[in-house]
Amino acid sequence: MIKLLTLAVAILLSVNSLNAIDNTTDNMRNDSVRAAIDNFAKIEEKEVTEVDKIKKMFKKGKVSGQLKMMYSEVAAPGEAFATAIGGIIKYELAAYHGFNAGAAVYTSYDIPFASGEGAKHNSEMSSDVGHHTDMSEAFVNYRYEALNFRAGRQVLDTPLADSDNVRMIQNTFEAYVATYKISGLEFMAGNIQRWHGSGAGLELGWLETGTDGTNFAGVAYADGVEFDVWYYNITDLAQVAYFDVGIEYNVNETFLLHAMVQYLNESELGNSATAASIYGTLVELVAYDIGLNIAVNKSEKRTGKESFSGFGGGTLFTNMDTMTIDAITLDREALSYILGVVYSYDDLEFLYAYGDFDGESNSRGEKAHIVEQNIGIGYNFNEEFVVGAIYVTQDDKIDSLNSWSRFQVALNYNF
Repeated sequence: MIKLLTLAVAILLSVNSLNAIDNTTDNMRNDSVRAAIDNFAKIEEKEVTEVDKIKKMFKKGKVSGQLKMMYSEVAAPGEAFATAIGGIIKYELAAYHGFNAGAAVYTSYDIPFASGEGAKHNSEMSSDVGHHTDMSEAFVNYRYEALNFRAGRQVLDTPLADSDNVRMIQNTFEAYVATYKISGLEFMAGNIQRWHGSGAGLELGWLETGTDGTNFAGVAYADGVEFDVWYYNITDLAQVAYFDVGIEYNVNETFLLHAMVQYLNESELGNSATAASIYGTLVELVAYDIGLNIAVNKSEKRTGKESFSGFGGGTLFTNMDTMTIDAITLDREALSYILGVVYSYDDLEFLYAYGDFDGESNSRGEKAHIVEQNIGIGYNFNEEFVVGAIYVTQDDKIDSLNSWSRFQVALNYNF
């Protein structure tokens, strides 16, 4: 019965993700299927009220959050499923002379009668034990004109550290981050100590982002022409340089062209075996509410080394719901491409993406070839209530035992 109900709704997720493209933060563009799915459940931060007295900081503080219900089923070839309910409750003080603070509790609980047991339990929703609760945000903030500084547990969306909100509990980070905006440019720098969320593995708690954390700095711009330039030092893992540049051009009232290129370079630190050079390009044409796109990433071979897309879903153009080129870069040259189509009709949107990930022979003569397909539909009932679903298949052309499918449906209510 659950399958029938969810399948009916399923012809409703990734698509809404396309609507979310217009709601991305300045420093993180929606240039991949993964990023689009991520933005399905994004919560926009409420504007902080300025007050003239300390006691008003509490009186004018704001409560916000999200109620979420999600069903997820994986068949590989056995079946594991879970239905979870949870969400986020957040309280943020008003600002006094630029200072304020906030905290948020994230929680997810499996519904026993609608979730599998033992080998049939899908732990992606609420961890192995079927529930998870944590104070995932707890920060102090200072803002002065175009400068903002935030310290503590917080949401981040940068190329190699992002919220990756594709399951019940999004990623958050213990970090110290300064941001400065001027003339369309956004500068960001800081230190990330730990991260936590579904992407990190809920059972593992808060994980270190390097022996002494991750130091990073970057600048982004998006206004017709767009670009990102970022540097990360993930201590004892890698030094990372990331760059992308592109244009969004209205050919006429009917056609819009979006094109980008990107480059990711990783240099090994210590004996981490992390090193890579990855190039990418993306071209998208939108006409009559239909978008057609193609994206390509190429990773050069580094003997005995592999790439690292970061703490979260990553920024590469060919990243999908589950598959990224990272999975096949170890000790081999790899090529990935995606063909996609999106269609929007009022508050209903549809997405289909076909991804092919092909790895040349490694030093032992082993090849890799995986095809992933994503089908999604999303519907915005209003600004607060969204429903969506995604169906994912992954076909391992080398080892059929590694092939599987995944279905997920989610209902989100923001307040």
